[in-house]
Amino acid sequence: MVDLSLLRESLEVVGSDGGHVGRVDHVHGDQIELAKLDLASGFKHHMIPVSWVHHVDAHVHLNLTAAEAKARWTEKS
Repeated sequence: MVDLSLLRESLEVVGSDGGHVGRVDHVHGDQIELAKLDLASGFKHHMIPVSWVHHVDAHVHLNLTAAEAKARWTEKS
């Protein structure tokens, strides 16, 4: 079980391959909103589910590669 209390603003989100996905802006229930002021995001807010989080230390590590996460994230409306 992932300790979601460790999720905090500005933590870098990385894929299982170590690739940069984005930075945490906010956590909304079971969704993580990524900061839009990040080159990887195309300067748009994107949402990823908390269920993708493998573990949290100095970074948020996903159980998908960076490319998989970017292919499956949703743009915040």
